[in-house]
Amino acid sequence: MNRDTHARFLEYRDRFTYFGKGAPLEATAFATADTELIELERKGEARDDEEEARYAALLEVLLMD
Repeated sequence: MNRDTHARFLEYRDRFTYFGKGAPLEATAFATADTELIELERKGEARDDEEEARYAALLEVLLMD
């Protein structure tokens, strides 16, 4: 995990402490979801409906909504 992803993971864990329900994502699962989120963010307005729904779901899972 690179430094930037690790920093986002630590922020996620802090947010999860306050807002999360259930069990937090493991570091590897977080890194996978974070990578997918970044790719979808880069697409911006070019995201189709399915990608937009996935983007919204990832924001929710990663507590960034």
